[in-house]
Amino acid sequence: MHLSEKTLEVEEIYDGKILRLTKETALLEDGTTALREVVHHSGGVCILPLTDQEEVLFVRQFRYPFQTALLELPAGKRETGEDPRTCGIRELKEEVGATAKEVISLGCLYPTVAYDTEIIYLFLARGLDLSGQKLDEGEFLDVVKIPLEEAYRMVMNNDLPDAKTQIAVLKTWLLIQEERREK
Repeated sequence: MHLSEKTLEVEEIYDGKILRLTKETALLEDGTTALREVVHHSGGVCILPLTDQEEVLFVRQFRYPFQTALLELPAGKRETGEDPRTCGIRELKEEVGATAKEVISLGCLYPTVAYDTEIIYLFLARGLDLSGQKLDEGEFLDVVKIPLEEAYRMVMNNDLPDAKTQIAVLKTWLLIQEERREK
């Protein structure tokens, strides 16, 4: 039982539209118990749309918890059981009005491992065809085009505080650098 915990009791605290919160009692490996608060979330996707001119299509939107508009990559919540790639393709169309000839997985990340079950799947979209946004009701955002090299510098200068955006930009930057070396 080294480096593991056994769930003994689960109490549901809240069940909302986006998340569910539980208070759980866990048995630790030394025989003692501990209280764990867990946010259950169906996860999400983040997709980096890259034009043929190596420009990234970002979205700027108001983020209520921080009371400010943030520059991020298109992203969205997965429905329970939804294929991440399908979700990413949908968010690409909704938020920036694009379809892609190529959608490449950049892996996934666990944004908050101590208390949240959320997993965010990252994708790179290439061969874009822009045809018009299809925003959800109550969704307001602006599309902002930034060269990939500048986006990389913005991450390194801490000008893009969103974690999923930082990771997708850095992974894409490294992927492009590797492709150039292979040519």
